Amino acid sequence: MCGIAGVVTADGAREVDLDRLRAMCRTLAHRGPDDESYYVSGAIGLAVRRLAVIDVVHGRQPVRSEDGTVHAVLNGEIYNHRRLRRELAARGHRFVSGSDAEVIPHLYEEHGADFARHLEGMFAIALYDGARRRLVLCRDRVGVKPLYYAEHDGGLAFGSEMKAVLCAVPDRTPDLQAFGAYLSLMYVPAPRTMYREIRKLPPGTSLVWQDNAYTIKPYWALADVAPRAGLSAASAQRVLRHLIVDGVRQQMVADVPLGFFLSGGMDSSTVVAAARLAQPDAVLQTFSVGFADRSYDERGEAALIARHFGTEHTALLVEPRAEDVAEGILPAFDEPFADPSMVPTYYLSRLARQKVTVALSGDGGDELLAGYATYQADKLARYYRHLPRPLTARIAPALLRFLPSSDAKASFDFRARRFVENAIEDPGRSHYLWRVVFREAHKARLLQPDVFAEMTDAYETHEPHHRAGAGFDPLTRFQYTDAHVYLPDDVLTKVDRLSMAHSLEVRVPLLATPVLEFAFSLPGRLKLPGLRPKWLLRRAMAGLLPPEIVAMRKKGFNAPLPRWLRGVYRPLLREYLSRDVLQRQGYFRFDEVNGIVEQHLSGTAEHARELWILLLFTMWAEQEKAYR
Repeated sequence: MCGIAGVVTADGAREVDLDRLRAMCRTLAHRGPDDESYYVSGAIGLAVRRLAVIDVVHGRQPVRSEDGTVHAVLNGEIYNHRRLRRELAARGHRFVSGSDAEVIPHLYEEHGADFARHLEGMFAIALYDGARRRLVLCRDRVGVKPLYYAEHDGGLAFGSEMKAVLCAVPDRTPDLQAFGAYLSLMYVPAPRTMYREIRKLPPGTSLVWQDNAYTIKPYWALADVAPRAGLSAASAQRVLRHLIVDGVRQQMVADVPLGFFLSGGMDSSTVVAAARLAQPDAVLQTFSVGFADRSYDERGEAALIARHFGTEHTALLVEPRAEDVAEGILPAFDEPFADPSMVPTYYLSRLARQKVTVALSGDGGDELLAGYATYQADKLARYYRHLPRPLTARIAPALLRFLPSSDAKASFDFRARRFVENAIEDPGRSHYLWRVVFREAHKARLLQPDVFAEMTDAYETHEPHHRAGAGFDPLTRFQYTDAHVYLPDDVLTKVDRLSMAHSLEVRVPLLATPVLEFAFSLPGRLKLPGLRPKWLLRRAMAGLLPPEIVAMRKKGFNAPLPRWLRGVYRPLLREYLSRDVLQRQGYFRFDEVNGIVEQHLSGTAEHARELWILLLFTMWAEQEKAYR
């Protein structure tokens, strides 16, 4: 795992500013604490910070072709590099190390700018072809690894994190469309960032810079996966288990200590079970975090899995500190990000890094195998829309006002209110709204009028579910949306930034391409028959996992944020959502924000997600102003 950065100047007439390139690279030191290297030649500069995982001694970057005309840097891991190496060697290519990165320039020589389609892994790559004066950037299929870029002075700057690109782009302006999307979704969807000048390279795409211009095109598309018909449930279970075990086996290769995130839920337990099948005699290290609030705590389930598979298990009771938000969690993202599970992810990554350099997680299982309650809601909403309009529009909302508010995780009152509020919308918007925190009407009350006037409906920034194509059933189209938006821009962003903040590499075997394409090709009736989430995975893992884990209701990796905001984070609310701060920043109306704060702190209402979004934005705005 590494951090990469670079610059190409316009027309090749101006040499790269080496001091600026070094500054860009050193912002990424946490991603690669083991080494710092450069390739600079006239108008091109490539930089890399290395976290040594494969061929620790000889696997330095940048890597190059035999004749020295092609140079490349890699952030991530190429899991099929051994097979590619054999094939390339058979065609006459020569290698000088055992690193996975070294296959990249040789693969480019064989396949040109489309070389990424032959890679299996998680990666962000920058490659420069000196003979053609061509820069190629590419990102893995689902966006496990990030890559940012910006045009500047007629050239292009790029980096693994936005902080590297910011070193090369001194003039930048807020993107209010991105801000509006953040208020709705808790994150900024690609390709936008909080700055108009900087963009995220979308997953599964390549950017080619040549002749002072660039083009972006996909090298892989989930929509091209062909739906399967006629596959039995029993056959699907066997294939799914085989693909998962094979993917975990492939991703357990490392020349440094390796472990596993273990929440006790189906996905992480499946990865540990597959690891035990793949390596029956291996010492497996597992890590989990928990909370004093029992409705959020899964340490008991994690301990059960650890005993069942004989792992060396380490668990931590999370006791958050307010200063960790400002000093560790928020700076990892470079823009507002407010998924509440960011807090336990930060502490889990820190815990694991004390013993291992690489960890495998269960991320991706919910999106691929229908684990979210939103998919159940989508199905129920199809029937709810046929009920008499007076019942759905007036009577049901009125009855919900009598439900008491609860701080418990996924409480009934929260789920009921969300369902009644959103189920009557059309299917695409309804699926989008399950995750929305601030709807447009609430933003109009919350924001200063001149700020809100610059925004459009945040739904327009969200990938419409119908783009998956007519050949897929409704559930699969919703999964397509989540795989293209929520998964890369929330889940994978959270894990990448907070693990790399601790120089920990996290791999996601449930998102291996064979697993991804197989799960997406299956009909919805196999993934969500009735309302049983992750039914196919539960059947596939029955007999391997303890029965109580297979039968357990999904909890999700969340934190007791409502209580933390009334306790340990209360001083942050008072400081950053004060009248002085809000008036100085000029985005929010103090009276509206203060009303939300007081209702939550008094216990008359639960507004944890709303407050977390507002708090993280105002804290970011203060840090961003100081950075300038």
